[in-house]
Amino acid sequence: MIMGAKQVSYCGGIVRMLLLAGLTGWFLLNPGIQGAGRSALAAGEMSQDQFDQRIHDYILAHPEVLVQALQSLDERQRQAEAAEARKVLKARADDIFHDKQSPVGGNAEGNVTLVEFFDYNCPYCRMMAPVMDQAVADDAQLRIVYKEFPILGPDSVFAAKAALAADKQGKYAAFHKALYAAKTRVTEAVVLKTAAEAGLDVERMKADMRQPDIQTSIDRNAELAQALRITGTPGFVAGDQIFPGATDLATLKTFVNQARAGK
Repeated sequence: MIMGAKQVSYCGGIVRMLLLAGLTGWFLLNPGIQGAGRSALAAGEMSQDQFDQRIHDYILAHPEVLVQALQSLDERQRQAEAAEARKVLKARADDIFHDKQSPVGGNAEGNVTLVEFFDYNCPYCRMMAPVMDQAVADDAQLRIVYKEFPILGPDSVFAAKAALAADKQGKYAAFHKALYAAKTRVTEAVVLKTAAEAGLDVERMKADMRQPDIQTSIDRNAELAQALRITGTPGFVAGDQIFPGATDLATLKTFVNQARAGK
């Protein structure tokens, strides 16, 4: 799911069709739209059937009115959701930026934090992995917070649990990078093979994966993502802004620098 060349789109055609159907009904029943017609009805100058036909004909003759109204509705909805997400971001800043269960990369003492919600089986997340690495290499003050957000099935959940267990052995970064380096779907078998190659104690990792705090961390990330209106992967947070979707290095740097400047 890509919005243009830079962002993931979360707007589906089916949703728009439903909105359009609802908007048509609103148009037919809206008092403002019907104003003159209601007066004519009250004065007995036209029948209900004639009035309905007039509305019908107007819509057919001016479909752009519905398109414009739908665009306005979309924009209002985006603005309302963005405003609500910013409220959540402010209220839950510690959970988002300073959760002790979330692995940290880059400069742990950096002056700006970039949070990533991701899934190891998401192709767009995989595409972003070298971009993230380059962003860290180019910015000595960039701190990364990794939010395991496995939304693509049991394989992704297993990988996320394994990564958090790897963090308990101090090897999260190496394991994280190795999983993205896999040229296939990250299945349970791939996870275990990668863990062994990355030098993890695999049996300890398996045991740690069963610890309650691992599942709690994943559940908390999922709940946070929902509250922030992050419905797909990857999703980024910096400062008081949320950026949904994959992007290029220049755009990511701009997003980070805006957060650093407090914009």
